[in-house]
Amino acid sequence: QVQLVESGGGLVQAGGSLTLSCAASGRTFSMYTMEWFRQAPGKERDFVAAISGSDKLYYADSVKGRFTISRDNAKNTVYLQMSSLSPEDTAVYYCAIDYGRNVGKVMTVDYWGQGTQVTVSS
Repeated sequence: QVQLVESGGGLVQAGGSLTLSCAASGRTFSMYTMEWFRQAPGKERDFVAAISGSDKLYYADSVKGRFTISRDNAKNTVYLQMSSLSPEDTAVYYCAIDYGRNVGKVMTVDYWGQGTQVTVSS
């Protein structure tokens, strides 16, 4: 059984930083694309960042230059470093894995984590 468990969310002031972690278990993930999505209240789930099995990086325009995705294959963990946070970044952040190596497509995600809340106060 594949499990993705996010951690690291919380409350932060505007301009602050947070680092989210996603620990994966149940399968070797090093060759697959790992992703972060987020969903704000009343809005659709949106792509944030992805890292491919070959460590190619992808970012949504809204987070470029502020967020950094990385992975530690030895720990089966993917990270999302977030800086210069603004209230617009407030959302539940979800870790995801796409076995088809798609990027940014909610409908092709194979597994989701349970999500971790990030709240940015102004």
